[in-house]
Amino acid sequence: MAEQEVIKHTKKVYSLWSNKELSFWHKVKEFLIEIFIIVFAITLSIWFHSRTEHAHQQEDVKHFLLGLKSDLKNDLVEMKDDKASYMHQMAAFRYLTSMKLNQQLNPDSMKKYSHTLTNTTALNPNNGRFEGFKSSGKMGLIENEELQSDIMDLYQENIVSLLASTDRYLDTKRHLFEFVIKNRKRLTDSTSNEIDILLQDEAQNICIALRTPYELLSRYDSCINKSNKIIRQINEEYHLKE
Repeated sequence: MAEQEVIKHTKKVYSLWSNKELSFWHKVKEFLIEIFIIVFAITLSIWFHSRTEHAHQQEDVKHFLLGLKSDLKNDLVEMKDDKASYMHQMAAFRYLTSMKLNQQLNPDSMKKYSHTLTNTTALNPNNGRFEGFKSSGKMGLIENEELQSDIMDLYQENIVSLLASTDRYLDTKRHLFEFVIKNRKRLTDSTSNEIDILLQDEAQNICIALRTPYELLSRYDSCINKSNKIIRQINEEYHLKE
């Protein structure tokens, strides 16, 4: 519609200057009026186009943020379970390193903690939605700068740091597992020397490193807190209750 108005008034400007019956100043007056109408029509068209494009962009942002909220809620469940697992592992390795010389590990306690020697716990973040939105160059469309910054920090700093700590912890744990496997011998058809192996100095030194996963737990807390903050911000942004 605006394009048609511009064309119509452009033709009118041309016809004004071609009209020999009009005086020069009358032509100037009419010319300025038509130019104003053309400029106004173009400006209005640009404004409407910008408004429409902005509305589409913010609809994309809303779709992304609501999906991200769902991803974070799922990640929170996993992170809390992971943290509980590491707390249990911490208790297990503290018990293993609490033995004095010539003191024996309790078989029942070992049975309780046995799975902690071989299990691996690591966050598998639901980051596909974030990576897709970021790679499309749309992160800058999030107008809440604090929310945008928190999302970037979570996925590019907090989670990266958490996974780095996890890798270091699991690498240490792998050394313990390999040491036990290398030195394990059957005593009878139903027993082995595994308990004795865990009391050896090398195994004890590895267990000491595993009994204090404070950095790992702290980074889980950082990710949990940042995820909860982002969810609160999304709720506030769209006036959601949960």
